[in-house]
Amino acid sequence: MRPNILLPVVALCSACVGLIGGENQEEGGIEQAEARRVGTSGMRRLTIREYNDTVRDLLGDTTSPATQWLPEDQLSPFDNDYTIQRASAVLIEGAETVATEIAARAVADPAARDAIVGCTPAAPDDAACFRQFIERFGRRALRRPLAEEEVTGFMSFLSFATVDTAITTDFYTAVETALRAFLQHPAFLYRIEIGTPVEGHERIFELNGWEKATRLSYLIWGTTPTDALLDKAASGALDTPEMVRSVASEMLTDPRALVRIDRFHALWFGYDTLPLDPALTASMRAESEALVERVVFEDRLPWSQIFLSEETYVDAALAEHYGLAPPAGERSWVSYGDSGRLGILSHGSYLAANVLGADTSPTMRGKFVRTRLFCQEIPPPPENVNKDDLPESDSPCKKDVRAVYMTGSCVGCHGQMDPIGYGLENYDKEGRYRTFEPDHPECPIDGNGKIDGIGEFNGPAGLANLLVQSDDLQRCVTTQLYRFAMGRYELDATDVRFIRMLMENAESIDSMRFDDLLLAFVGSTEFGYRMEEEEEDALASDE
Repeated sequence: MRPNILLPVVALCSACVGLIGGENQEEGGIEQAEARRVGTSGMRRLTIREYNDTVRDLLGDTTSPATQWLPEDQLSPFDNDYTIQRASAVLIEGAETVATEIAARAVADPAARDAIVGCTPAAPDDAACFRQFIERFGRRALRRPLAEEEVTGFMSFLSFATVDTAITTDFYTAVETALRAFLQHPAFLYRIEIGTPVEGHERIFELNGWEKATRLSYLIWGTTPTDALLDKAASGALDTPEMVRSVASEMLTDPRALVRIDRFHALWFGYDTLPLDPALTASMRAESEALVERVVFEDRLPWSQIFLSEETYVDAALAEHYGLAPPAGERSWVSYGDSGRLGILSHGSYLAANVLGADTSPTMRGKFVRTRLFCQEIPPPPENVNKDDLPESDSPCKKDVRAVYMTGSCVGCHGQMDPIGYGLENYDKEGRYRTFEPDHPECPIDGNGKIDGIGEFNGPAGLANLLVQSDDLQRCVTTQLYRFAMGRYELDATDVRFIRMLMENAESIDSMRFDDLLLAFVGSTEFGYRMEEEEEDALASDE
């Protein structure tokens, strides 16, 4: 019979409040100007990717179990927007199922089981060994030390061990049950920040070391803090902004940082998943990841080189796909030459992510530039617009057919998007160069585009050069990083003040490095605080 773990877990939830707040935490100090830049923080559920990577690092489980059982994350464009996360029966049932499967696998492998437990039981009901496991594993799983009442609650699972069966069965049955409870615990499934109220600043709370360690770990690594990072939290090594920045700088040398920052770019640029052949997708993803790695980590170049790189990393098939010179060896960097390509906007990953149906969409590609790279808002079409009522064209050419959108009330929005998209039309939905529309040689493509107020361009190289001349791009990368870090898309005046402060203290887009921007964010005083949601906002996000 399946043991009932719900009651003990629910009982444990009340214990964490006092511990997380920190009864002995000293009162924090924050200036009024800084307090006005502290962003709102809500309860954030682990994304599917974060859950999978967390159980990988906790238990050595590499099966990506959450992918099958937990609800798919909604994108905004990031997958961690807590304002659109919803509790549901599917989530609760999925969390129980995946926890049950993970726990069973963990204890079935003696080597993995012994590493998780950390001690060898001397008897079926060895309380000392079980307590050691609870305290050691619990700190990693809940990302903080357990309160004594929590330890007591988890110790109750030792009752599943009896002297009537072999030690290899009964003690580890209790371990398995405890693992299931940990993996369904609200403090595991959610990143819960409480902190200490700051005197004189309503709704502002100072985070403790454990909460800062968790913020850092999920931002930079996308997974639970290591024991070493938790030790830093315990020792006070995260007490000041300078300390946080120093620790974050060390964390960026971990290979997991590349994976996380690549994922940030993939979600932002829309190419985390692609509607292409798996082999072609893998080559394109490797191309884009290599560019992020070179610019951010290897050569530590200005972030604008994401757009301006004159080389790209390809295998033979992808080079042929693009019409470039073949690589030296299996994969290597090759020059774009005079192909008209430049940087990430020439990658198939980017070009394939913004298509519609059988062919490219100038509107979608233009909208992407406006919303994702300039962080501008484009309203949806009016509800009273019916495409069937618009005049039709006898021409088979896309530009002629779509000319109607550049007239009347449609031009207000389409005029901001379509001229940009037309500048990329020489590249099909898989990133290949073309000179005319599919199956219509009578419809040549000139590849000329325009961004109102900035200038005209032709192709990805021309667009890239225009983008990096705009202050909007620097503001937008700062904004998108902030959205990703805070776990919400919608921004308010407080957020805008913080983003403006980061931009004022940053290098120009020509010389700004991405790692410096990230370190400036986590090394700010504001990073160590949270603004509590107003009551009506909290209720609205918990439907």
